[in-house]
Amino acid sequence: MLTPEQIATIAEELAEADRTHSVVPRITARYPEATIEDSYAIQGVWRDQNLAAGRRLVGRKIGLTSKAMQQATGITEPDYGVMFDDTVHASGAEIPVDHFSNVRIEVELAFVLARPLSGPDCTLEQTLDAIDYAVPALEVLNSHIELEGRTIVDTISDNAAYGAMVLGDERRRPDEIDLRWVPGVLSRNGEVEETGVAAGVLGHPATGVAWLANKFHQHGARLEAGEIILAGSFTRPMWVSRGDDVHCDYREMGTVTCRFV
Repeated sequence: MLTPEQIATIAEELAEADRTHSVVPRITARYPEATIEDSYAIQGVWRDQNLAAGRRLVGRKIGLTSKAMQQATGITEPDYGVMFDDTVHASGAEIPVDHFSNVRIEVELAFVLARPLSGPDCTLEQTLDAIDYAVPALEVLNSHIELEGRTIVDTISDNAAYGAMVLGDERRRPDEIDLRWVPGVLSRNGEVEETGVAAGVLGHPATGVAWLANKFHQHGARLEAGEIILAGSFTRPMWVSRGDDVHCDYREMGTVTCRFV
């Protein structure tokens, strides 16, 4: 495991990479002894520094919950990160591409909690009961660590590669729609690039929320009412560049669009 001094040093390195929109060498190449616990400690130091600077936490992202994403990254277990208020965009937003590194887009559903959710044995049924509504979302990936050869330790340390999200306008309660069969048809500049259905996320997109509630219980925490939980992608990530128009069709849950400038 890493020392507190090493954890603080890496957290500051990643904070500087975030400020300068740059990429640093893999943590695991330089600190092969680093563990998953270390990576969440690094993320926690970075999170607390941002909170102290006045940013407001609005939710959590869950990643690597689908076979498509696990195969794309070579990582076989979910992870999670934090989301701040200044990273949330409405559909139709123009997003500065220079604010991110290794910029890619994923297709997801987000859930807003009506009441707190905690483990240790939180089920899918309990999770659906605690959800206020689901909304279609695009996640903007922002990777400050070189991609080749990275492990889950690298990804978690880098706030699970979260950069921003773009939320749609359609809101549905879990009892209004079979969330497993919500589709996503992702296009770039009018050309379809990726497709999938939400069941690709652990069989049901809200399963990841239950997983996160149980994971948080291990650390004496819970998910709070009003939090946005970005539940994980059911397509592979799509690379984007300046000038790209992104459009995703979720059928009965509407569309989400953005443009990178």
